[in-house]
Amino acid sequence: MTQSGMIDISEKGDVVREAVVSGRIQIKSSTIEKIKSGTVRKGNVLGCAETAAILAVKKTPAVIPMCHPISIDSVKVDFSIGERDIKAVVSVKSVGKTGVEMDALHGVSVALLTLWDMVKPEEKDETGNYPHTKIEEIKVEKKEKRALQS
Repeated sequence: MTQSGMIDISEKGDVVREAVVSGRIQIKSSTIEKIKSGTVRKGNVLGCAETAAILAVKKTPAVIPMCHPISIDSVKVDFSIGERDIKAVVSVKSVGKTGVEMDALHGVSVALLTLWDMVKPEEKDETGNYPHTKIEEIKVEKKEKRALQS
């Protein structure tokens, strides 16, 4: 068995790093209406999911062992609501030696999990299962690095 270890990035120079990640959750149309009207029992669904995404981005190295702790300079979370789904997009920026795609992936994943948690009472069927609820299509939309401007 090989040993694991954090990659040495000490020789790399600082550059601007940006990643944009998206994902979606499918939920019932009746749940979408409750989110829009602000009548979900647990409270502000999108506000809670946005806060959870930001916290997740900042805590990525505590959860994913080989991720470097980096300075996060910007996190933006956007939601678009469809008839039976919500798309989450998390954008992360940093100036540093390593990319931010794992941080953005962690952020969007936690945003979607938080959305699910917030609407569990609305989504459960009579047996306590979630036949209409599904997280899908988590993907890196953009990963970029560019030189610092003087």
